[in-house]
Amino acid sequence: MSEFTEAMAQLAAGVAVVTVRDGRDDVGTTVSALMSVSLEPPLVLVSLASRGYLNEVLLRQDRWAASLLSAGQAAVASRFATPGRPSARLLVAGTPHHRGEQSGALVVEGGVAAIEAETTRVVPAGDHTLFVATVLAVAYVDSALQPLVRLRARYRPMGT
Repeated sequence: MSEFTEAMAQLAAGVAVVTVRDGRDDVGTTVSALMSVSLEPPLVLVSLASRGYLNEVLLRQDRWAASLLSAGQAAVASRFATPGRPSARLLVAGTPHHRGEQSGALVVEGGVAAIEAETTRVVPAGDHTLFVATVLAVAYVDSALQPLVRLRARYRPMGT
């Protein structure tokens, strides 16, 4: 682990699953680089590895969903983070989910919140690509649950 990577691992970040419908298939990955950019208009930003398949798909499919995971969903985060993973539909098997009305993407239920978004700007940034997107809908919010965070290379429940 490089010194820079180790330094950044000290910063806790929320964990989300970003999904997109690509024709007949569904693609998704776990991210910890999702943030609110603006309240008016509502904008979010997600940062993805430029060499990843989801990055490639999001360059041609503008609408996507982000499910912000709860403390009890570390297994879901791990499934979507595994290299060479199968279709997102197989990854959510046995996990409550639905298709977003605005994006058609899979939305994982049981998290702390979920949004649907449409990319409005793409910014290359080193070995990552930043996708700035307008929030089309908030699928749900459950503030009674604790969020899942990533800290020091591990998924951890957020303390109260």
